Amino acid sequence: MDSHPDPVPGDASGGRRAAGALAAEVLAVLQNAGQALTAGEVTERLGGGLTYSTVVTTLSRLHAKGTLKRTRRSRAYAYAPVTDAAGMAAQRMRQVLEGEVDRDAVLARFVDELSPRDEALFRRVFGDQADTDGQE
Repeated sequence: MDSHPDPVPGDASGGRRAAGALAAEVLAVLQNAGQALTAGEVTERLGGGLTYSTVVTTLSRLHAKGTLKRTRRSRAYAYAPVTDAAGMAAQRMRQVLEGEVDRDAVLARFVDELSPRDEALFRRVFGDQADTDGQE
């Protein structure tokens, strides 16, 4: 009896992609492109192994979530990220924070778990912010 499951199209190892991995790959292609791309162009840049319809579905879902904007290009849509990679990370962080009841505790724990370098950056950014907030 073979203990290895049959490969499922998805990744180079023959296994299924982790949840969100395909969306992350598609988003990376669009961020690196520097311009809006159609589903066909994204499919081509991702290489083999994915069907056009899979890419279209992923692009449509990212657009519905507000992660991508789209414009008509002939008979297709061309997709582009609504913000850069740093903006995307900030959106994800904000979404997580908005889902928590005790934001003070979450932010305090977040800062406690930062590396010393990142904590210094965090405090510098928010220290500067606090100085200007009181001077309106």
